[in-house]
Amino acid sequence: QVQVVESGGGSVLPGGSLRLSCAASGSIFRIYTMDWYSQEPGKQSELVATITREGIENYADFVNGRFTISIDNGSNTMTLQMNNLRPEDTAVYYCRVVVSYTVSSGSYQHWGQGTQVTVPS
Repeated sequence: QVQVVESGGGSVLPGGSLRLSCAASGSIFRIYTMDWYSQEPGKQSELVATITREGIENYADFVNGRFTISIDNGSNTMTLQMNNLRPEDTAVYYCRVVVSYTVSSGSYQHWGQGTQVTVPS
């Protein structure tokens, strides 16, 4: 069993900053990637940022240098520093973790419950 818990959402004025955190725990042998997705009501979720255990980062084009993702392999945690937030960043943000359970198992994804980010216009 793997647990994924997000924290750090909230409401902030345009131009403000938030720091999202994601912690994975449980039967984890290895984490391959940790990602953030956002989902607005009535829309499909979209990838915001992803990071591998080696620290390779990728961002959606709309991030445009405003967000920074980081990973701590020792504690299986990931953070997303979000700066210069815009009203269009308003969404529920979900953490996804891709892990293996043993040295010989395949890889499996687990999702958190989500955390709300609100940037009023």
